[in-house]
Amino acid sequence: MSIRIGDVAPNFQAKTSIGDIDFYEFLGDNWGVIFSHPADNTPVCTTELGRTAQLKSEFEKRNVKVIALSVDSVESHQSWINDINETQNTTVEFPIIADQDKTVANLYDMIHPNASETQTVRSLFIISPDKKVKLMIVYPASVGRNFNEVLRVIDSLQLTAEYSVATPADWKDGDDVIVMNSIKTEDIPAKFPKGHKVIKPYLRTTPQPNK
Repeated sequence: MSIRIGDVAPNFQAKTSIGDIDFYEFLGDNWGVIFSHPADNTPVCTTELGRTAQLKSEFEKRNVKVIALSVDSVESHQSWINDINETQNTTVEFPIIADQDKTVANLYDMIHPNASETQTVRSLFIISPDKKVKLMIVYPASVGRNFNEVLRVIDSLQLTAEYSVATPADWKDGDDVIVMNSIKTEDIPAKFPKGHKVIKPYLRTTPQPNK
């Protein structure tokens, strides 16, 4: 199954490190991040899960629930979590899916056979409260993810879901944003009273509206 941006994220039931879950029930009305790992007890994955745990408060203030996946067992996950907590000086509290039969990995197209027929690549999906896939990032197994970038794109997605704006290259929370072309220039002041700049007729910027 191939997942594309805008698709409804598939629901599933799974065993995890915190017990059995239904994915939709786990998410509730929150945003979600589901991300996969090639295997337990691997070095890059250990740093990634540790970093995610360290960022718990950042995800919470954005109303984001995080869930990880690996094709190993719950027992393996529990042992690995102890190692993560020890080596990364943190406490992993989010669930890790035990996807031994690769059901979830296949639902989300996380196995790329030309990379590995048995392990997932580093896939990451951001899911909105209406259960739509809003963003996908895929890394090879050897490259650890940048979780500051994950937070940045969540900020952008949440902002652009609420306002008629887009975010430019290298945007970060607090920077000016781009007014969508669907809004006429003469209508910008009423919609964005903080002011705006017309750089080109198709490129108009305004201060971030929710700051």
